[in-house]
Amino acid sequence: MDSSALDIKLVFAVMSGKVSSAINRRMYRNFRNAGLEITPEQWSVLVFLRQQQDKVTQKAIADATYKDRPSITRLIDNMEKQELVTRVQDSTDRRTNKICLTKKGFDLYEKIYPITLKTMQEALKGFSEEDISNVQYLLKKIFSNIEKQDECF
Repeated sequence: MDSSALDIKLVFAVMSGKVSSAINRRMYRNFRNAGLEITPEQWSVLVFLRQQQDKVTQKAIADATYKDRPSITRLIDNMEKQELVTRVQDSTDRRTNKICLTKKGFDLYEKIYPITLKTMQEALKGFSEEDISNVQYLLKKIFSNIEKQDECF
């Protein structure tokens, strides 16, 4: 691809995470408007834990959410204080804690899920099904390209 064909403003917006930040801000606002005390980062952990349906390590959460380990530790600490998750010592490795959803965390997930759908509908307003499919394809392709490059290091 000829680099002069790229729209520099678009490339910068994607690289800077402008779209992601805007969606997270809207999601956070929608959570607050519903009276729910949770951040989009905490939501991403709830989603991952809900999908796993089992206890997982903090490393697995960090890998799945693309956050560094210290950030995940702080996030889990806060979620534990809110009684959304609990740490359970691994029976085979005492150095490892596994994280699982509490009943309160599961219930919060159920309340928040419709709000996240609403947020995505707001973000995708005016897009056709074909547009959405194309965007998903392109984003997955970009992500795959980056992942492949990371594997080389």
